Amino acid sequence: MSSTNLRPLVFWPTFLLLMAALLASYLDLDTFLATTKTLNSAILDNFSWLFSLGSLYLLVLAVVVYFSPLGKIRIGGDQAEPLLSRWRWFSITLCTTLAVGVLFWTTAEPLYHLFGPPESSGLEAGSPDAARFAMATMFLHWSFTPYAIYTIPSLVFALAFYNQRKRFSIGSMLEPVLGARITRRFGTFIDAVALYALVAGMASSLGTGALTLAGGAGQYLGGETTPLRLGIIIALIVATFVFSAASGLKKGIARMSALNAWLLLFLGVFMFCFGPSIFMIALGTESFGLYLDTFFTRSLFTGAAASDPWPQWWSIFYWAVWFAWAPVTALFLGKIARGYTVREFIRINLLFPSLFAIVWICIFSGTAIFLDMQQAAGLNDVLNNEGVEHVLYRIFEQLPGSNIMIVLLLFIAFISYVTAADSNTDAIGGLCTNGLTADSDLDSSLGIKVLWGSVIGTVSWVMVSFVGLDGVKMLSNLGGLPAMFIILLASGSLWHWLSNPALVTMPSSPAPASASDTHTSSFEGTPTNAHQA
Repeated sequence: MSSTNLRPLVFWPTFLLLMAALLASYLDLDTFLATTKTLNSAILDNFSWLFSLGSLYLLVLAVVVYFSPLGKIRIGGDQAEPLLSRWRWFSITLCTTLAVGVLFWTTAEPLYHLFGPPESSGLEAGSPDAARFAMATMFLHWSFTPYAIYTIPSLVFALAFYNQRKRFSIGSMLEPVLGARITRRFGTFIDAVALYALVAGMASSLGTGALTLAGGAGQYLGGETTPLRLGIIIALIVATFVFSAASGLKKGIARMSALNAWLLLFLGVFMFCFGPSIFMIALGTESFGLYLDTFFTRSLFTGAAASDPWPQWWSIFYWAVWFAWAPVTALFLGKIARGYTVREFIRINLLFPSLFAIVWICIFSGTAIFLDMQQAAGLNDVLNNEGVEHVLYRIFEQLPGSNIMIVLLLFIAFISYVTAADSNTDAIGGLCTNGLTADSDLDSSLGIKVLWGSVIGTVSWVMVSFVGLDGVKMLSNLGGLPAMFIILLASGSLWHWLSNPALVTMPSSPAPASASDTHTSSFEGTPTNAHQA
């Protein structure tokens, strides 16, 4: 990694802010948490309506684009060869977006909604109506709407990067709307803000994943979850995803994602076969009807009329998290889409993952609700007294071959985090350095991947062992507001191209960059003659 490859105004602000946050939380955790929570509350209080409208708008836009003439355009041009097979493309997309959360939250979250529905809904906690509400809420939070938040910026970037030959930068998504001059002036700042939200989010997610794995491992190893045990788990995760990302897109990331997808399919089939299958199907069907029937009402529910805080605790908080991660993740999802049409892109990034999530929710959320309501398994007590991660372990204890399956579950959780992390690390590497072009090998700087993997791992270990994860998690979520504005602005590029699809197929050749442009431009874009180090 040479200094000429590094984009210092993207790398250093993010790196220094993360270190400053870590130091501040260590020196005075209470003040740090109070400050971040106040900022988060202010954002949710003032912009709940925009998060709700924005997320719904992106889903509607995706449908419009799918059925428009723009849907026929091939990413990379008419002669572009696919970078990946459809199965590998789908498996990478699925594992990049779902990560380890789908394993544990799809069994724990429905219990929260079953026993804590919105006060303004009038639902009785633990009632059949609350069960249907819980399942319908899972469909809302984990299927079409969140995937639309990822799909739109990813599609804009894919078309800008491959078809218009723009830079590997979030700012490239905005150039059709803001123009080249404004985008170049503020592009570095935009990249740095989005990068910070993702890096802080990865640190929080890695810490949560380490706690989850440590909790499961504790059932076999005994003893408490110590900083040493957490450190070993985090080091193992970081080493694996850095090695995978360093192996390149077509080797490490693709193979790891394919393995993860097959393991998830096996786990889902196992749960369906040995769990309450008929109840899953019946409750899932009934609840999906409720989801469709109340989709627009629920999507725009802010709780303002009844002063109900539930939407800010759940739906709007989710939208903020998805928005915070979306801009940088979009760089990776857009990068792997070369050679396929816009319609294929929307199917692979929105339709198929959403359908997978719906089936997964029917199986795992349905099982959790069944065991707690009809088998008195006490899962809600486990959730409240032991934590989110222990609910899934307790469910598997009710199934045959639980000892073997829990070991497999730990392995799948490990692989699930690694596959999501190596994709995001790859995008981080591309964003922090110059030289990644549509004609390059698309593998970004190894040094940057190793460095960010080490930084994220260290921050996660310190936070989870000595400080707590809430502070970094809140700081990541703060990125949801600027990220939402970035994505909504980027969506304007699609409207620009919808009005004239020919604009997408007319690459704009960047002017040759002088040496001074290369080193002093605030955008720090890739010179036309740059190559990957």
